[in-house]
Amino acid sequence: MAIYRIAIGSPGEAGQPDAIRAAFAEFFSMLIFVFAGQGSGMAYSKITNNGPATPAGLIVASLSHAFGLFVAVSVGANVSGGHVNPAVTFGAFIGGNITLLRSILYWIAQLLGSVVACILLKSATGGMETSAFALSSGVSVWNALVFEIVMTFGLVYTVYATAVDPKKGNVGIVAPIAIGFIVGANILVGGAFDGASMNPAVSFGPAVVSWSWTHHWVYWVGPFIGAAIAAIIYDNIFIGDDGHEPLSSSDF
Repeated sequence: MAIYRIAIGSPGEAGQPDAIRAAFAEFFSMLIFVFAGQGSGMAYSKITNNGPATPAGLIVASLSHAFGLFVAVSVGANVSGGHVNPAVTFGAFIGGNITLLRSILYWIAQLLGSVVACILLKSATGGMETSAFALSSGVSVWNALVFEIVMTFGLVYTVYATAVDPKKGNVGIVAPIAIGFIVGANILVGGAFDGASMNPAVSFGPAVVSWSWTHHWVYWVGPFIGAAIAAIIYDNIFIGDDGHEPLSSSDF
């Protein structure tokens, strides 16, 4: 990894109009995504009278998250890059594509967006529980950690290939579709084991509203490790020094 590409940013960066607009874009994109994804699970629980998990429920979760993320990334792409995930932001930082200070701004906005979405869902549903992510029976924290690392690796690798790589060309809506698809596919894989978060903010909102923190660290450590591995591999093997576009001077 080329350490020299990692940028801290200037103290005044957080007050720049474009940074503030980007943070708001991340907030609203996250709100849209979590409201759709978490809300679909709550709707399914209501329809089934809080029945046991079923294959149909897993498919519903996969589709709702894939569709919701496609929209959330699309609407934020032109303003903030459409990260909609602290792990994606961390991966972009590791690759030198965003400064640390702007990353922190994004993380705050993403976490707040998730919390607000869950509060709105609890209010709109008359107090239904916004269930926090949890490990299924027989799944250890280490099993879940591996799931989160591998699934988030696939997500961030897809983000790099379709949205970050300067050689991607004009892919239009391909990037949001691919990003939504990989999340939906990963939910089909890991949803039955640990909920398949891949996104610390998605886990954070329900945990705050339900105040349930059991094994919550897994949903931060796993995605951040997976994101870092994906960023380092893609940046060094497929982008390299010659293909890397430096941050603009306004980002420092």
